[in-house]
Amino acid sequence: MSDPQPAARPDPVQPADAEARALARALMQGARHAALAWTDPETGTPGISRIAFGLDDAGGPLTLVSSLAPHRAALAAQPHAALMLGEPGDKGDPLTHPRLMLRVRAAPVARDSADHAALRALWLESHPKARLYVDFTDFAFVRLEMQSALLNGGFARAFRLTPADLAP
Repeated sequence: MSDPQPAARPDPVQPADAEARALARALMQGARHAALAWTDPETGTPGISRIAFGLDDAGGPLTLVSSLAPHRAALAAQPHAALMLGEPGDKGDPLTHPRLMLRVRAAPVARDSADHAALRALWLESHPKARLYVDFTDFAFVRLEMQSALLNGGFARAFRLTPADLAP
């Protein structure tokens, strides 16, 4: 007689609801930096960097990266990456504070593209100190095209989100 199989555990991650969508959008709108996970093209091992973060005029994630940063070459070689947004509050367990993980695909924006000037102006509104280096030739904008997202809104509050859920 064989042992019965244990019952499948229910998926604790829920589909997005209106509250989850609003919280995720707020985390994106309020973020000025993020943690970016990328794959090292030489070793195939993961790397992580803190990056400047912002949104384009359509609400899509965007960053400004120097070619001197290892993650720029990594994203060129393997554009699939992940971002973590959200900061722990001043009190309580850091794991109870909301955070958003975005699975993204990096898409560099050419300096001579039609939207570069508009992205530059928008970026400087939310990142005024970038005026010191935004025009250096080694800096370029990279769109971080959303593929999917996972919101951890605190204890027992996890949600799957789509790019449509995160659109403004």
